[in-house]
Amino acid sequence: MFMLTYRFLKPWRRNIVTFVKTWKLNFVPPFLEPILYLLALGFGLGGFIESVDGIPYAKFIAPALVSISVMNASFFECTYTSFVRMYYLKTFDAMISTPISIEEVITGELFWGATRSTIYATIMLPVLLAFGVVELPSSLLIIPFAFLGGLMFSCIAMCFTALSPTIDTLSYPSFLFITPMFLFSGTFFPMSVLPLAIQYVALAILPLAHLVIVNRALTLGIFNISLLMSLLWIILCTTIFFFVSIKLMKRRLIV
Repeated sequence: MFMLTYRFLKPWRRNIVTFVKTWKLNFVPPFLEPILYLLALGFGLGGFIESVDGIPYAKFIAPALVSISVMNASFFECTYTSFVRMYYLKTFDAMISTPISIEEVITGELFWGATRSTIYATIMLPVLLAFGVVELPSSLLIIPFAFLGGLMFSCIAMCFTALSPTIDTLSYPSFLFITPMFLFSGTFFPMSVLPLAIQYVALAILPLAHLVIVNRALTLGIFNISLLMSLLWIILCTTIFFFVSIKLMKRRLIV
């Protein structure tokens, strides 16, 4: 067990200052992405789909787009970008040489990944509101929930970063972990069309599936027991991988 102090905010602040300096580059993708996906899939492909589970297709994929953005923002921030800061820029080594501990450096990284996801979700929400594919006021809860979802993927991503010997190795989790979730987490079609065994496996091991379930409930304003179960799954997963990621990174940096 370790003790965190306010100093974990120092690495977080360092990253957000860097983010703000390149705000134009960082703000354009999350703004344009939902527009392109909604036009191409929601309204383009959706024109050939009457509805999904009684929901217009554009409204069906809208929460999935937010979930995918939350996943990508935090996962790639805490894999490729964190690896660069750790291995090439030696930023972690520099911060650890100050009174900031290893645990606080990594926690700052994890919280920054979650913050970036929250920023992306905040940018996307007005776009989805403009297209009329989310409901108010429940969809406003997407913003605070994005932090929890982003923290979960940040913790998972940091584990891969700690275990990857080179930056090229990170392409394996990107392809073997992120891509299957992108396709089979109830994003572009309901999981109910999959064989029952695959549904159980997806719900057991694919974090994005639970993120989509919660965001879909929030955007549609429909709440049921699956929302609570998925929320508990996310909290448990985040807690486990938070401590695992810090332990793995501590071992990596000390060695």
